[in-house]
Amino acid sequence: MTTHASARGDQREAVWKRWLPHLGIVGIVAFCLAPFYWMVITAFRRPSDQYDTFPVPRIWSVDNFLAVFAPDTGFGRALANSLVVAGVTTVLTLIVGISTAYALARLDFRGKNLVMALIIACSMFPGISLVVPLLKLFTSIGWINTYQAMITPSLSFALPLAVWNLTMFFRQMPVELEQAAMIDGCTPGQAFRKVILPLAAPGVFTTAILTFIMAWNEFIIALSMVNEKEMQTVTVAISKFTGSQGFEQPFGTQMAAGVVVTVPLVIAVLIFQRRIVAGLTAGGVK
Repeated sequence: MTTHASARGDQREAVWKRWLPHLGIVGIVAFCLAPFYWMVITAFRRPSDQYDTFPVPRIWSVDNFLAVFAPDTGFGRALANSLVVAGVTTVLTLIVGISTAYALARLDFRGKNLVMALIIACSMFPGISLVVPLLKLFTSIGWINTYQAMITPSLSFALPLAVWNLTMFFRQMPVELEQAAMIDGCTPGQAFRKVILPLAAPGVFTTAILTFIMAWNEFIIALSMVNEKEMQTVTVAISKFTGSQGFEQPFGTQMAAGVVVTVPLVIAVLIFQRRIVAGLTAGGVK
């Protein structure tokens, strides 16, 4: 009897050990997706039901989405502005980051570790601490209400992460690849372009996605450097939505705008998740 009871206890323990990690994963996923789920559900409620707490809309409506793209909101122009800022920031970050990371990975010079430490230390500065000096600088040179006033700070915030990630990636690529290419007649530049850069595609792609998301979601700089409606980005546009009477809180409209802004990023990450994971793991310490 004792042996039988012990076997049943061991079986229960084995079941718990097998299912407990899955339950933990389900709990974490539910915790992370609950705000997004509530945002989507609220976006599809009628404006009169926006404070309803029922788990699903009693009556599904797209009125909030129509309100987002009303002519007076300027949301379409804000989407274009965000695309320009995030796109240019990503391209410039890759151009500067790839060349810098490759130099740090391949060249040996005095103070190399110090340079890496300074690069990663720059990413620790909170953006809010730079708003006042940047605002004074950009006012003096006439950059307020321009794209460069949003692109330049975003570039400075994105570069440390990009350089660090790409440096770790290039360090793990064998130097013999370039040496073999140069034996075949390639110059160092040609070896980099034709051999190293194509092989570094997962790390470059991952850095591009992370940089684009960072620049797309940026709010503090865009709010501080732009006061014209035609130049504001989507994050600023959402924060400035007003109700029909000018003083109401358009909660449903803001949630609909959040869905419009977030869903494309979610779809892009889901489509390219294998490349992102490959880039992150390749640049990590094994």
